[in-house]
Amino acid sequence: MITITRESPLQPDLADLHARHHHAMHVDTPPESIHMMPPEALAIPEVAFFVMREGTAVIGMGAYKRLTPEHAEIKSMHVLAELRGRGLARQMLDHLITQARSDGLTRISLETGTQPSFEPARILYLRAGFQECPPFGSYREDPNSVYLTRAI
Repeated sequence: MITITRESPLQPDLADLHARHHHAMHVDTPPESIHMMPPEALAIPEVAFFVMREGTAVIGMGAYKRLTPEHAEIKSMHVLAELRGRGLARQMLDHLITQARSDGLTRISLETGTQPSFEPARILYLRAGFQECPPFGSYREDPNSVYLTRAI
């Protein structure tokens, strides 16, 4: 059974998931274009952090960071590579959108890579109704980034 619950990003059983996410972000992205947040940065009141489990096994994570009272950014969305293709990322994305909406947010945005390794993520977001937008928040134009947003 798959569950998604709000948890602390600092839990010891999440260390491998964070390490794998960190590695995946560094495979083909220049360091200056990596915008992931380490676990410590995710453990702040502005961030809602969620863990996906199958039984007791950690299989994914996702978070959103409130930017304004109405706008949030998706951060650190990751599903273990060996479990991809089961719709788990879409399940996490839908959960984040539902939770953000219930928190009173009306817009959710994200930054993702332009490299081929990020193509499945871009397809996921576009199919979920996201559209390209200019950089938001503290982001600037970057050939390694694409910015997406949608009303919720």
